[in-house]
Amino acid sequence: MSLSYESSGVRYDQLDAFKRACQQAARGTAGELTAHGYAEPATTRGESAYLIEGQDHFLAHVEEGLGTKNLVADAVYAASGRNFYREIAIDTVATIVNDLITCGARPISVAMHAAVGDSGWFSDAARMQALVDGWAEGCHRAGAVWGGGETPTLKSIVNPDTIVLAGSAIGKIEPKSQRITGDVKDGDAIIFLASTGVQTNGLSLCRLIADKLPQGYATPIGHSDNRTYGEALLAASAIYVDFVVKCQQAGLKLNYVAHVTGHGWRKLMRLEEAFVYEISEPRAIPALFKFLMEAGPIDLREAYATFNMGVGFAAYVAPSAVAATLAAAKAAGHEAWVAGTVKKQGGRKAVTIPSLGLAYEADTLQVR
Repeated sequence: MSLSYESSGVRYDQLDAFKRACQQAARGTAGELTAHGYAEPATTRGESAYLIEGQDHFLAHVEEGLGTKNLVADAVYAASGRNFYREIAIDTVATIVNDLITCGARPISVAMHAAVGDSGWFSDAARMQALVDGWAEGCHRAGAVWGGGETPTLKSIVNPDTIVLAGSAIGKIEPKSQRITGDVKDGDAIIFLASTGVQTNGLSLCRLIADKLPQGYATPIGHSDNRTYGEALLAASAIYVDFVVKCQQAGLKLNYVAHVTGHGWRKLMRLEEAFVYEISEPRAIPALFKFLMEAGPIDLREAYATFNMGVGFAAYVAPSAVAATLAAAKAAGHEAWVAGTVKKQGGRKAVTIPSLGLAYEADTLQVR
């Protein structure tokens, strides 16, 4: 029987219903900004970052969590003594700032939230220091200061052997013309930037698969990749702030960008307006994802609906800007390629991958 993300206990229909209810109630508080000299842009709700508009700039605010990836690091640490908490910290910063940059806001300050069930978690000096060092490294990569944080001990809420990692960030867009607004047009090119692996989504399903394997996280993933399953899962996430900054410095207009995390490639249609995002060059499935699909098993449709499948970030640009955008990605150290085209097809909203026979319609992504 093929596995799904729901089989790991994650139901996006329930999570997204709560998010939509929050958006509706939160929208009613927007008037409180007036006393501070700010206003809420009409289209900010439902995007990855919340924007606040001032006279000559925008501020952006994001709160994000790592999820359960650190449980993989804990299992590998216990079995082999290998410490991946530097990578785990970079992952957490990445999931925060990669959301923030989607509106064009450069991160200014990042705060850590590290909740434990027992303060004894911090007594492992090597693990604790790896977490600290990795968080600082992630902030450097994002070009942001580590502004502080919170370390609550939540007995009876958090397992005493684990830590819950999350955080928030603020950023700024100045001048206002550097805001990424969603000005997508028929015929725009879709540029993909490679991920480093699963990054921070789908880990509940990855852990379920590990429980089925006789060697667990020590299982070789094969497919010409000499890493173990645990090593491949724990590769630190890419941070895409440098790509957007390079584009801004070059005066390139990014019509829209998407951080490809939860909901897999369905996230490519996060923009509210109806377009068909046709992916004509999906590229070969990376080794880790081939392994996941075989070990699950996970069918093709579920895989692309859950995992990033080797793509961490997407940018939609005019055809005339393609070469310069690819050059900006390369200058920032990211592998990038032209993956497809944005098409206006009446009122249809979908992500299609013709070579794989896959199509995800609008009703499969309900984040607004």
